[in-house]
Amino acid sequence: MPGSDLATSSIGQIAVVVHDVERALTFYRDRLGLPFLFQFPGLAFVRAGEVRLMLSKPEGKEHDHPGSILYFKVAGIGAVCATLRERGVRFKDEPHLVHRAPTHELWMAFFEDTEGNVLAVMEEKAVAA
Repeated sequence: MPGSDLATSSIGQIAVVVHDVERALTFYRDRLGLPFLFQFPGLAFVRAGEVRLMLSKPEGKEHDHPGSILYFKVAGIGAVCATLRERGVRFKDEPHLVHRAPTHELWMAFFEDTEGNVLAVMEEKAVAA
């Protein structure tokens, strides 16, 4: 049956746990530059490519913790980091090589949002054959 498993699906939405929705929305919209979609009390939504991020307060104690690390795939990691720094994003490190493969190098730089969630930018740089 087509669509009966997750192998061909895509991620539609990711919940990002925050304690101050307005502060988090300002960070994701204004500092990261993600397009604002909509909001209502206790929730705000922005778009990262094809994925919607839901900024929401924890629904219970079991959900009150930083979430998974979100890795934003970019081109020109150095320029992206410079732009984000100009907008007030504080990086934990500089863009650095984390893996070298025969066809590409994987570069990353990590930062936190206003709620302590770890985020990263990543770039796969082609390697000449």
